[in-house]
Amino acid sequence: MYWDQFEGLLDDMHAKSAVLERKVAAHGVEVVNFGLIDEAQSAYSVLPKIRAADLDLLMVDMVTYATSSTFGVLIRALDVPVVMVALQPLSALDYAQGTTYMQLSNDDFCSVPEFAAVAVRMGKRPPEVIIGTLHDDPIADAEIAEWCRIATVYHSLRNARIGLMGHVLEAMLDMHTDPTAVTAAFGSHVVLCEPEDILRHYLNPDPARVKAKAEEILRFFDTPDPVSDPVTMKLTDGDLQTAAKAAVALDGFIEEKQLDGLAYYYEGLPGSDVRTVMTNLTVGNSLLQAEGFPMCGEFDLKTCLAMMVMDRMDIGGSFAEFHPIDFDRDAVLVGHDGPHHINIAEGRPSIRSLRKYHGKPGSGASVEFNIKEGPITMLGNTLTAEGRFKFVIAEGESLHLPVPPTGNTNTLGRFRPDIRTFLKRWVAEAPTHHYALGVGHHAQTIKKVADVLGIESVVVSQDD
Repeated sequence: MYWDQFEGLLDDMHAKSAVLERKVAAHGVEVVNFGLIDEAQSAYSVLPKIRAADLDLLMVDMVTYATSSTFGVLIRALDVPVVMVALQPLSALDYAQGTTYMQLSNDDFCSVPEFAAVAVRMGKRPPEVIIGTLHDDPIADAEIAEWCRIATVYHSLRNARIGLMGHVLEAMLDMHTDPTAVTAAFGSHVVLCEPEDILRHYLNPDPARVKAKAEEILRFFDTPDPVSDPVTMKLTDGDLQTAAKAAVALDGFIEEKQLDGLAYYYEGLPGSDVRTVMTNLTVGNSLLQAEGFPMCGEFDLKTCLAMMVMDRMDIGGSFAEFHPIDFDRDAVLVGHDGPHHINIAEGRPSIRSLRKYHGKPGSGASVEFNIKEGPITMLGNTLTAEGRFKFVIAEGESLHLPVPPTGNTNTLGRFRPDIRTFLKRWVAEAPTHHYALGVGHHAQTIKKVADVLGIESVVVSQDD
């Protein structure tokens, strides 16, 4: 009705939508604009196009008041995250000079409640809403950026091929994960792999590639002298060559299988080539994680997915667990013996040779570094008694303090209200003992990722 009543209003609505399109495209995502829908018929006609686009996120630009017949058919039929965006051009109407045209040009929020109510009547959750002004609104711009990150995470998870190699570390009952449940919850396909798939690449490597990989490793890592732990020693040339050779084999294996991530654990017979290659992947997989390839040991498929969530949010995603508590500093060591996301290291990461891997067979090069000082987020991906995935999320601070020079990654983490209370609350949510560790405070964004996936989530309370 408005277009004939107010000349120029339709053109203004298209211009507003073009501004939002540019804002979204600026975050490096592919944008498809389905045009302006102003009555039920056009909603029905555009629905097949939206389905065919295979979207990761649908933003509904609420340019002015619209009846919910334009939305009901879409929200009923689509299985895609939906965000209503209500960005009005003016921060406030010029009341003294106000006109109906001015009001309609800024009526972005008017039909948001109507659309939300219709979504519920169609059996869906009320869509998320971004509210603000079209220009010079850092809060709204940050929310647009956040939803672009969420769409990136969702896209990666539902299209991922995650390798699963070997077997669960027998004594860790919390590591068992059903690959079919992974596909059901995240959309990812789990590729079942054999250790021999890597071994084939390890036994006949290109010497030039091994030499180049060894040089890359030395450029990337420091190789400090041992300090206090007799298990550690300065990186040996033999361990460097083995790590480089294993890394080259890993690269070839991943390319062959077209993988986007990998969870693995395998021991092999003592003295065998299989044991050598499978226990010397830490350096190579740390390099891969810097390139966006999440990889974790101990067969932990669940945490591999959590690491992918953090990586696609560009906040890291190291493989971590809790280590000894520092009661003097009211903190706890967080880390693991590999693998790690070296993009979030404080300074240059180091490699030490280890005479033995504690609790596991084998020996060789191991990666050591601190997480960047400042805010951190933890994401645990666990399973409930009903077999459903659950995100356990918490925020804390990484302290710039010395950690033991054991050839493993460790960072002192501080959590409110105090370390005893926080750890009790974390345990009460029944997480697995591993989690992904990233930089910054992003608990609420990760919770939205869980909502998009339809996964239960909890942010561990840090209230006093």
